[in-house]
Amino acid sequence: MQLPRIFTAMITPFNDAGQVDYDEAGRLANWLVEHGSGGLILSGTTGESPALTDRERMNLLRAVREQVGDDVPLWMGTGTNNTVHSRELSWEAAENGADGVLLVCPYYNKPPQEGLIRHFVEIATGLPVPVMLYNIPGRTGVNLLPATVRTITQECDNVVAIKEAAGSLPQMQELINLVSPQIRVYSGDDAMYFTALTLGAYGVVSVASHLVGDELVTMTESLLQGNLEQARQINTTLMPIFHELFRYTNPISVKWAMNYLGFHAGDVRLPLVTPRHEQAFEMLRQLIDQLVPERMWPRAS
Repeated sequence: MQLPRIFTAMITPFNDAGQVDYDEAGRLANWLVEHGSGGLILSGTTGESPALTDRERMNLLRAVREQVGDDVPLWMGTGTNNTVHSRELSWEAAENGADGVLLVCPYYNKPPQEGLIRHFVEIATGLPVPVMLYNIPGRTGVNLLPATVRTITQECDNVVAIKEAAGSLPQMQELINLVSPQIRVYSGDDAMYFTALTLGAYGVVSVASHLVGDELVTMTESLLQGNLEQARQINTTLMPIFHELFRYTNPISVKWAMNYLGFHAGDVRLPLVTPRHEQAFEMLRQLIDQLVPERMWPRAS
């Protein structure tokens, strides 16, 4: 299976009543694909998965699929801290047209490594679509260790990738060294993507690609073609926006940014809130004005 180098973890647009705006989700998905996204991941962290109902997730998947067609890889976040529920969601996503599922480590209950193995194997076994594991201990409270990933991938041949967002370059390198070369290791952090590529990572599951997807494509291609200096310069230019998008809890900043560009992204759902003080997003606004050509802005109709 050929996986895209750049997945965008897509926001979930809401209307003024706080309901999922499926039409705008389709509009946004098409725009992302036009600007560097090789594939999309719906209802992940950036898509506010904890605040979506199961029905909303599936309706979102069907709505976006209808807009982008069958050629765009659409993956869905189906991981929870309940193994049975995660398996049910994963099967439902597959039946509704998902090309793959993203399974985050169980949060809050903090299982040991053996529990993580059994959790992921239970979900993945027999599933008719591929699986990407998702390690983000800053959110879940548990770290999926490289040796554990190797065990899971050896037991389940449909576990084909991992989104690694532990924030540790040594762990990233150990992971790349331990797993089979056929397992695609994705950086889960835009700010670490360039370095992860130099270590042997395959791609990125990106938030910044909402704004600078074309530049991420150019950086990736430059590095893979051996033009390290050009790739480094692009990364240096983009680093401020990588950091600014995470000034507040994701996806607060990126939703503000997409509203600023002209999408009807809406607000975040509680318990997240958008800062209201005047200077909250001033630096992000300046970076968008500087880095996103106005001809690309999808002005709202």
